[in-house]
Amino acid sequence: MSSKDYFFVTIYYKNFRRKHNLFRLCNIISECTKKPKFRLSNNLFLFDSAKMGISRDHWHKRRATGGKRAPIRKKRKYELGRPAANTKLGPQRIHLVRSRGGNTKYRALRLDTGNFSWGSECSTRKSRIIDVVYNASNNELVRTKTLVKNAIVVVDATPFRQWYESHYLLPLGRKKGAKLTEAEDAIINKKRSQKTAKKYLARQRLSKVESALEEQFHTGRLLACVASRPGQCGRADGYILEGKELEFYLRKIKSKRAK
Repeated sequence: MSSKDYFFVTIYYKNFRRKHNLFRLCNIISECTKKPKFRLSNNLFLFDSAKMGISRDHWHKRRATGGKRAPIRKKRKYELGRPAANTKLGPQRIHLVRSRGGNTKYRALRLDTGNFSWGSECSTRKSRIIDVVYNASNNELVRTKTLVKNAIVVVDATPFRQWYESHYLLPLGRKKGAKLTEAEDAIINKKRSQKTAKKYLARQRLSKVESALEEQFHTGRLLACVASRPGQCGRADGYILEGKELEFYLRKIKSKRAK
């Protein structure tokens, strides 16, 4: 270890069962670094270590001509780089990161739910993310189930089906002749006043769902696109795919599976 590689590292007594263990560690470090023994204070002791960070500055790189740049300043906080979040699919885990101006970023390391908007129905529901199925930028992000902006994911259709049935009083994504549960039957076939029945009848005139989306409701899963940035805001929110966009991604997923 060179004399230049030194940083202060704090180790407290509570990390050691006996006091003499701390002295023994101090002796080992002194021998490894070929430096004099370190003083042990009442609270802590300091020893040399090595640590590096990611830097996004340009002055540590060579010029286009191949010449070296002379560093005119030390490293600065505004030139730092942080590792990517690579948000995975799993139980929620979010870290807080202090950023410029004392602001806070929410670095999502793992997420399994998100708010998804059903655009044509102007309805948003919290739904479970089941799988990552497509990413235009990188297939590796699909294999590792990484949640990033514009990732195409599969979400649970149940919250949207429940909302649709309570809003229109019509079954959605059910086989013909399928029996409803008592709770579902109570919502759809409940006795209502004439005025209320008229209101629902007016809604039902606009209740048409496109065939491609209805097929997905039969499977209990919907294709959605992540519109937020999980590594910055700590959330995986997005929207349900519909229309031409849904057709496009269904073709892409089908051709990918055929390979």
